[in-house]
Amino acid sequence: MWINEYVHKNHNVSVLMYHLVFPAKYRLVIFNREVDAVLHDTYLEIEKRYEIKLLEIGADRDHVHFLVQSVPTYALRRW
Repeated sequence: MWINEYVHKNHNVSVLMYHLVFPAKYRLVIFNREVDAVLHDTYLEIEKRYEIKLLEIGADRDHVHFLVQSVPTYALRRW
């Protein structure tokens, strides 16, 4: 389990967490239980491909929050 634990790699030890907030375009009210379930399932598939762990997910009506733990080899970038 990764939650609040150190991640030990060959040359480093880290506890790196990101709080990501994604608003809907024009802040439209689009997030409901069905969309939340799809987001969660999609994120679990992404988790399998990369060395990241979803700690929490929360959807409000017009935005969604992710609390993600990762290792320092992945950088966040804006597209």
